[in-house]
Amino acid sequence: MDWYPLRLTTPVRQHVFGGRAIADRLGRTGLPPGRIAETWEVSDVDGEGARVREGPLAGLSLRELTERDPQGLVGRDWRGPRFPLLTKFIDAAGPLPVHLHADDECARRQGEPNGKTEAWHILEAEPGATALAGVKPGVDRAGLRRALLAQDFDAVMRRVPVRAGQTLYVPAGTLHSFGPGTLVYEIEQTSDVQEHAMRHRMEDGSALDDEQWHTNIEALLDQWKPHSRPDFVPGLRLPVEEGVDRVILCAGPYFALERWHVRAGAALGQVFGTAQVVSNAGGPVRFACGDEQAELGRAETVVLPAALGQARFHGPADLLVGYLPDLEHDIRRPLTDAGYGPLAISALGECLS
Repeated sequence: MDWYPLRLTTPVRQHVFGGRAIADRLGRTGLPPGRIAETWEVSDVDGEGARVREGPLAGLSLRELTERDPQGLVGRDWRGPRFPLLTKFIDAAGPLPVHLHADDECARRQGEPNGKTEAWHILEAEPGATALAGVKPGVDRAGLRRALLAQDFDAVMRRVPVRAGQTLYVPAGTLHSFGPGTLVYEIEQTSDVQEHAMRHRMEDGSALDDEQWHTNIEALLDQWKPHSRPDFVPGLRLPVEEGVDRVILCAGPYFALERWHVRAGAALGQVFGTAQVVSNAGGPVRFACGDEQAELGRAETVVLPAALGQARFHGPADLLVGYLPDLEHDIRRPLTDAGYGPLAISALGECLS
């Protein structure tokens, strides 16, 4: 296929926990009025799949492109029924529901191709903002059920402080929530499987009847991983050319996420063998990819297909870059060469020991 940088349609979720930070503080344009909880920057979720907005491939879905040329789009001999990465901006003006996501095995029992491990990179957090991440040691299934039925989450869950610039890698099966007062960039497996502990629907706040609520809690307990207690990390910096700050924020078998700061007058060239999902966390950014010169606006995202192979970003720039990693080549080896030890590297996510 004749590949070029892909700008995609963006599904929007207007759940009750949302606010207007994605538009008002990140500067995203073209959003509907009212609450905006999530913009799905790159999505191949059933019913919420993105399509190409412009160029020769306009109108084609991400699913169609993945099926037609998985090597050209995703790269590294990847094969699967969906584009593997889902990315979002999330405005937790209010608290998200306490919930968890199935792992691959549980999801397949539900007829889904995979579960959902995710990571949150904190863009902004109000003073005193916290997250719930995992369950306290010693809590068993019966104790967790009692607390969920009482809606007493702090009795059993770990409440951790949230600070801008930090990242939390959240394995599937981890009970979690964040907000209020938190603006997040999220990267995850392409999936929307989840189980909630709340007595209301997150979409509109309407009440669940007791039978549905109890069914949800039992399904959550069946998928819960008791020993998952993730912690926020600041990321690890890699040396690059002058004027560029490159930080690996998290990594695991399903995705890696980096943040690049490029000062005015500097540039960062990137060579890649797998699709790059590039989201802009700052002002408009100029970039070049092959013969194409383009601009990425505030809080906009572009997918760089693997077949393109390289791109160059000109400062000033503040970019979030997600991809499907080769953990040895992309993560362990460069971080080890930069002087980081095994414990620091393994803290970034999973399968890094």
